[in-house]
Amino acid sequence: MKRFWKDVTLDADGGVLLDGRPVRTPGRAPLALPTPALAEAVADEWRAVGETLDPRAMPLTGLANAAIDRIAPDPAPFAAEAARYAETDLTCYRADSPAELVERQRAAWEPLLDWARQRYDVHFETTAGVMHVAQPQATLDRLAEAVATRDPFAIAALQAIASATGTIVGTLALAEGAIDAKTLWRAAQVDEDWQAEHWGEDELATRAREAKRASFDAAAHFLAALGRG
Repeated sequence: MKRFWKDVTLDADGGVLLDGRPVRTPGRAPLALPTPALAEAVADEWRAVGETLDPRAMPLTGLANAAIDRIAPDPAPFAAEAARYAETDLTCYRADSPAELVERQRAAWEPLLDWARQRYDVHFETTAGVMHVAQPQATLDRLAEAVATRDPFAIAALQAIASATGTIVGTLALAEGAIDAKTLWRAAQVDEDWQAEHWGEDELATRAREAKRASFDAAAHFLAALGRG
């Protein structure tokens, strides 16, 4: 679609307006954002559109559309999908060698587990290797509840962050201000960084990591602009 508007403004309800006309989601609902910061961030995406609209260059708008059209009518399954990362959380699967990698993982991941243990009064099973280790049901239930109590916009962001990082523990820590986005991304990339340092990184892996980083950055920005966890 070619750009047909000149001015992008906001109405009193956080709705995005193009030349005074409201933008609508694919489901035809008004594109209305819950905080001024997020409304401005989404409006900036529309202001930055060149001659042709490219949805891939508008990730905040995409997350808002998902929150309004897909998640808001029935948040439970989307919250459950995000919380399901607790069953195979990145932070619980450790290397048994070499010692340097073991230490890097411990330094990056153990503080996140310690935070979650204290915050939610839960226990985690960790293991060396990739074979699945079951987490206590009480842990899964508590983390699922921590996601499910959030609003659709927050759930949209949490789902994207957990998908990009492989850790709902780290995602919740970010949502609650216990870690910043840069530190969480570094923690999620410990294994990939190790592989790249020792064996190099091919072009496909580099592109995949860049795409994942872009998704993470957009979702972290979206969450921060909500101003709440």
